[in-house]
Amino acid sequence: QVQLVESGGGLVQAGGSLRLSCAASGRTFSSVAMGWFRQAPGKERDFVATINSSGRITSYSDSVKGRFTISRDNAKNTVYLQMNSLNAEDTGVYYCARSRGGSMSRYANNYDYWGQGTQVTVSS
Repeated sequence: QVQLVESGGGLVQAGGSLRLSCAASGRTFSSVAMGWFRQAPGKERDFVATINSSGRITSYSDSVKGRFTISRDNAKNTVYLQMNSLNAEDTGVYYCARSRGGSMSRYANNYDYWGQGTQVTVSS
């Protein structure tokens, strides 16, 4: 059974930074892509970033490109999301997820395990 536990969310002023972490259990972590998604109140869950199994390839949504950085430490079974220059539109619950088939994807349906989410609130 795979478990994902996010941490690092909180309240931050616009222009500030946060670093989210997602600790994964299970021995297959280093062989699969991981992703971050977010959900604002009353909206659908949106893709934020994804990273391949080795950590060498990443992809971002247009709304966060240049401000957010996804990375991973396979020795620690952890994936990170460094978020800089935050604005009010970045407010939401952030989820990490494990790729169902192992490959990178922007689509939530391609992920099979999800964390419980961590709240990020950006005050303007």
